Amino acid sequence: MRKWLAIIIIVLFIIPYCQKDVSNDKNSITRGQDNLLNSNTLGKTPYETNSSTDTVVPNPHGQRNNMNLIINPLGRTIEDRINPPEGFERIKVEEGSFGYYLRTLPLKPHGSKVKYYDGREKNHDVHEAVIDMDIGDKDLQQCADAVIRLRAEYLYKQKQYDKIHFNFTNGFNAEFVKWMHGYRIVVAGNKANWVKTSAYSDDYNTFRRYLDTVFSYAGTLSLSKEMKPVMIEDMEIGDVFIQGGSPGHCVIVVDMAMHAQTGEKLFLLAQSYMPAQDIHILKNPQDPQISPWYSIKFGDTLITPEWTFKRTDLKRFSN
Repeated sequence: MRKWLAIIIIVLFIIPYCQKDVSNDKNSITRGQDNLLNSNTLGKTPYETNSSTDTVVPNPHGQRNNMNLIINPLGRTIEDRINPPEGFERIKVEEGSFGYYLRTLPLKPHGSKVKYYDGREKNHDVHEAVIDMDIGDKDLQQCADAVIRLRAEYLYKQKQYDKIHFNFTNGFNAEFVKWMHGYRIVVAGNKANWVKTSAYSDDYNTFRRYLDTVFSYAGTLSLSKEMKPVMIEDMEIGDVFIQGGSPGHCVIVVDMAMHAQTGEKLFLLAQSYMPAQDIHILKNPQDPQISPWYSIKFGDTLITPEWTFKRTDLKRFSN
């Protein structure tokens, strides 16, 4: 009897410690899972968020386990904000070239709205990013004017003043060099003439006044005649899809990427529109998986949010 009593006392003494050990093991497992989850979270780059608005692109050749984000909300330039889809790499451009200038254009903060010249916000959700560049306070910088602006800004920055010239719709050639030397353009009816009114100046304010005059009298019709046709396969950054007319429209290629294995090319488009508004990077409504990128394999027609172009509409500045 005493023997059985001793056994019972020993069992009652051991059981609480066994339960404590099991509880500790469970807590240890739970902590291990938490640590694993935390380690995955810490592995994210600053712009890899869980937001449902982030744009992701699947592997065009099948399912993949890891999805790369195209949009980096912290990026301050086109190059830093918009990443190529998986498998694609940006096409190399020479530093100081027009392509390099466009690729490194500054952007307004992620989520910025497109604004009209009078401060109103554009309601149409057609853009992925907004270029950080003034548009003035007049209804001047519309579609063709945005392309002219980007080309002229690049040439002005490079001090290639002699290459800054654009035709009016009547054929008059507005040369910035002449404007720098104090000549101004007087328009009477369908005719335009140079008149000496000012001293020499090549400062930025003089340049902007010149551009506002060009914006007033140039358009898609005149700009399209100054450019040469380009095959889609030969596309470069800085090329323009343009349909001259009234109405007409144009969008400019501001960046490109190529697939390392297949050779497929992608491109980004920027535009302004009517009325005058911020220049902005367009979304791709036809292929949201790679938006805002567009593939050169778009067939005979290129569908953008506010205009449809033909593949034969691609052109390039002659100079």
